[in-house]
Amino acid sequence: MLDLLPQFVFNGLLIGMSYALVAIGMTMIFGIMNIANFAHGEFYMLGGCITYFIAAKLNAPYLVAVPVSVAVVTGLGFLLERVVFRQLRLKSAMSSVLATIGLGLILQNGALIFFGPQPQAIPTSFSAFPLQLGPIFTTEARLFAVAVTAATLVLMYVFLNHTLYGTAMRATFQQTEAAALVAIPIDRMRGITFALGAGLAALGGALLGAIFFVQPAMGATESLKAFIVVILGGLGSIPGSIVGGIFLGVAESLGTVVSSAYKDAIGFVLVIIIMLYRPDGLFKKS
Repeated sequence: MLDLLPQFVFNGLLIGMSYALVAIGMTMIFGIMNIANFAHGEFYMLGGCITYFIAAKLNAPYLVAVPVSVAVVTGLGFLLERVVFRQLRLKSAMSSVLATIGLGLILQNGALIFFGPQPQAIPTSFSAFPLQLGPIFTTEARLFAVAVTAATLVLMYVFLNHTLYGTAMRATFQQTEAAALVAIPIDRMRGITFALGAGLAALGGALLGAIFFVQPAMGATESLKAFIVVILGGLGSIPGSIVGGIFLGVAESLGTVVSSAYKDAIGFVLVIIIMLYRPDGLFKKS
């Protein structure tokens, strides 16, 4: 069994980093807008479905379809922030929850009408034959997904910590009123943050869609996983979202050693433990 441990860890890293991509966007939106976006998983779904449409129906290369789909969902996120989420800022928490659930249903059913209910595989130029890297067996698509996700997480760290807009975002996360007093454009930061979060989720769907399948209902599960990751890492903590996502992915992968039937229950067990002993999560708000 120990011989398979590196394989389980690698598989967990792949899934965990995709959880982190979605959870980062969710925690950024919560931190800067104080809205729990229950429609966030649908951006993940749209990233996968749009990538499939561009690659399969328009016959574009997968490496072209991915950035195009991310750009489309990013633009959609910016538009939705202006039209929907900006109107929710002064509403009650229950109104925001119901509105985002309704938005998620609209996006999911719209995708169902446009893309159809059948799970589809995104065509790529990657070889389907397995590769062996020491004790780990993988594929080109999985290596590509891990590499792109890792690079994106690094770029997010650099952006948030070493650029003017990233610094402005973090200031708005930490204290909105103080950020406004030093002339940071709060509305612009909210729009950029929401669009960036949507784009990160779409990237996760576009990458994993080339490994598994895409279909209109895939966002609901991803939303649930992202909320688990956000709770594990700490509400509003971006480093916590990264660590929590990877931790959950590896834990679920290792849990399949016992039984794959209990894989999804592991996240809820971890949330219960965290809430009992570290109610603020693994990290404080960044």
